[in-house]
Amino acid sequence: MSEHTTPPVTTTGAGAGAGAGPGPTPYARRAAGLRALHVPGRPLVLPNVWDAASARAVADAGFPAVATGSAAVAPALGHADHEAAPPEEMFAAVTRVAGSVDVPVTADLERGYGLPPRELAERLAVSGAVGCNLEDSDPATGTLVPVAEQAAFLAAFRAAAPDVVLNARVDVFLHGSGTHEERLAEAVARGRRYAEAGADCVYPIVVSGLSRGLVRALVDGIGSPVNMVFLPGSPLSVGELAAAGVARVSFGPGLFMAVQRHFADLVAEVRAGRDPYRPRS
Repeated sequence: MSEHTTPPVTTTGAGAGAGAGPGPTPYARRAAGLRALHVPGRPLVLPNVWDAASARAVADAGFPAVATGSAAVAPALGHADHEAAPPEEMFAAVTRVAGSVDVPVTADLERGYGLPPRELAERLAVSGAVGCNLEDSDPATGTLVPVAEQAAFLAAFRAAAPDVVLNARVDVFLHGSGTHEERLAEAVARGRRYAEAGADCVYPIVVSGLSRGLVRALVDGIGSPVNMVFLPGSPLSVGELAAAGVARVSFGPGLFMAVQRHFADLVAEVRAGRDPYRPRS
């Protein structure tokens, strides 16, 4: 496997050409490769994983990067989502994922598990992941974090992790209030503020009411690479999200939930005394 534990450092030395300082580290090169995959209109598609086996399946299918999803990793570890899992367990899971594949890995870190930004950055570096999601709602209360507070948190994380591909999640459509237009305006304002704080990509998560017009308004308004989630029953295809200018498409916990349902069906067949492997019409 490739080197996964090189900590993030400044990627270039002072000056250029002869006499320049050291070039990018392996960690920085891996992160740069992940960042380059975020192309508006040709999005990075990420079927989110929850363990090493699912990560290898995604990499073996030819995807150029792997992303964990907290709403899949946490239940796989026996915990609820929303930071109920101890950070040690979540980072151990990310480490196993990163160590199992030869493509860049980005980790869903929820809101950082209450860790100071520098410690969060250090733990991410040790895990081998070169990207992460950080969301702007309080996992304990479900309320939005004040935008200035979240922007300061992201800026401090960016200062501690200059190479990491930072995906800033915006939870206005989950936990905000007001009319649709007011939520859209707040999502755009938060997205722009987080990009100014150092986010490489902005992730306004929309679980209902998704439309081409909404996606286009978010993409145009934020003005930075935008991540959208593709959930079961999505009214827009991945191709339609791409056409609206999205740079990254995540699948969240949807695939994990589908696998769990399939496993439950197989177990029910065994419980009924039937062959779970028989072809079904």
